[in-house]
Amino acid sequence: MNLTSSISSIVSHTNSTGTESWFIPVDILMIICTILVIILATLFVLIIIFDKTCHTISMMLISNSCLTAIVLGCISFSLSLFTLENDIKQIYYEDSFCAFRAYMNYALSAAFMFSFLLQAFYRYIVVVYRTHLFLQSIKLQLLLISLTWIFSFTYPLVIIFTDRIIYNIDNQICQLPLRLSFSLIFGAFCIYIIPVSMTMFIYIKLILYVKELRHHMIIVNTLSRAQRELKMVQRIVTLINIIMTIGIPYGIFIFISFFTTPPKYHFRIAFVFVDASLLSVMIVLLQFTDPLRKSIMKRLSMRPNAIAPGRPY
Repeated sequence: MNLTSSISSIVSHTNSTGTESWFIPVDILMIICTILVIILATLFVLIIIFDKTCHTISMMLISNSCLTAIVLGCISFSLSLFTLENDIKQIYYEDSFCAFRAYMNYALSAAFMFSFLLQAFYRYIVVVYRTHLFLQSIKLQLLLISLTWIFSFTYPLVIIFTDRIIYNIDNQICQLPLRLSFSLIFGAFCIYIIPVSMTMFIYIKLILYVKELRHHMIIVNTLSRAQRELKMVQRIVTLINIIMTIGIPYGIFIFISFFTTPPKYHFRIAFVFVDASLLSVMIVLLQFTDPLRKSIMKRLSMRPNAIAPGRPY
């Protein structure tokens, strides 16, 4: 009787499942993307730490985005590695960290999106409230960073308690089931709609403010600085647009789930684009962040200009 129970238990946890030919290549692609994200984000953080020209509040906020990307990349790497292992073994098995990885994925995705909101908000404050030094202080910015992290790690608890995260056998991942539910809509608001809409609001407000400055007699330096900060916010909006554009499949599957059953392998397809968008953002972030790019180029171009005097070879 005990033997029968043991066999049944093993079968229920490690049932074999059919594996499509594209599963493993896609898993490997996701792993490569997440590894590159971790490497790039770590490189950026190290440059910001050791390069004194990067010791500014704006670069501190960028380092917050990079730190979030590192941890999010590690979680995504763990998700992809778990999926690859099960696909290779052709089994489905929910390990003890499956739900925890899902929780961390939701939390860090929100923290990543809010990190761009903080960057845009600081740029706005520097222009519109340039005489209010407290609003530009490092203490306030650190407080805002802390609050966004607290919120990001708190809101998924509502999801967990209202709609249990489940293990999706076909996609080898623990996630909220895609269907019309409070948890799914709430999660979409916290991860995307709130930070993106607030960032866009700041962008529009800053555009209107700069236009207003042009119609008044002001110091040229003030207008020049406002235009420069507007350009920085425009770049932040571009980064967000990259995330939203490449992540469209995920949004489409969520929308479909409100009316009917989404495709069988919706999470596999969606997460490929999510990981690709994260990598794309890190690459474009380097291009957009002049201090980072200049620091890297300076190190790459460091060559001995002259050979020290000595005996000829």
